[in-house]
Amino acid sequence: MALRKVIRIDEEKCDGCGDCVTSCAEGAIAVSDGKARLVSEIYCDGLGACLGHCPQGAITIEDREAAEFDEVKTKQHLERLRQPQLRATAIPVTAAPHQCPGSMARTLPGRRPTATRDAAPAGASVSELMNWPV
Repeated sequence: MALRKVIRIDEEKCDGCGDCVTSCAEGAIAVSDGKARLVSEIYCDGLGACLGHCPQGAITIEDREAAEFDEVKTKQHLERLRQPQLRATAIPVTAAPHQCPGSMARTLPGRRPTATRDAAPAGASVSELMNWPV
C-alpha cells in the first residue's frame, strides 16, 4: 500500500446516473444499488477522467493509502466486462466512451408488407421508415 491518488464517490450526492461508469476507461466504477461505487482501487489509475462527467459533483480525487494501480489486472477486468454474459447485467465498456447508446444506428425489420400498405384506408400514408435514428 502506498499513498496515491484514488477517486472517492460521495454517496449522498450520487444519483446513480452512470455517466462516470462510461467515462472510466479502466472499468473501476460500477452502479450498484442505485449508486456509483469504486469496484476496486487497483483498477483506478487516479487520472480522474470521470470527474467532469458527474453532473452531481459526487466524485473527487483524494490522496490516500491504496493498493497500486495494476494494469494487467485492469486489462483482465475489462475483458471480463466485454464478455457477452455480463453485458446484460453490467454497463459495457466500449472502445468509444461517452457514446450515447441511443445514437447507435439500427435497422428496423424489412419493408412493410404489401398487404399492410394495401389495407390502409384511402389517403392514409404508411411509413416506409427503415432505420433509427432518423
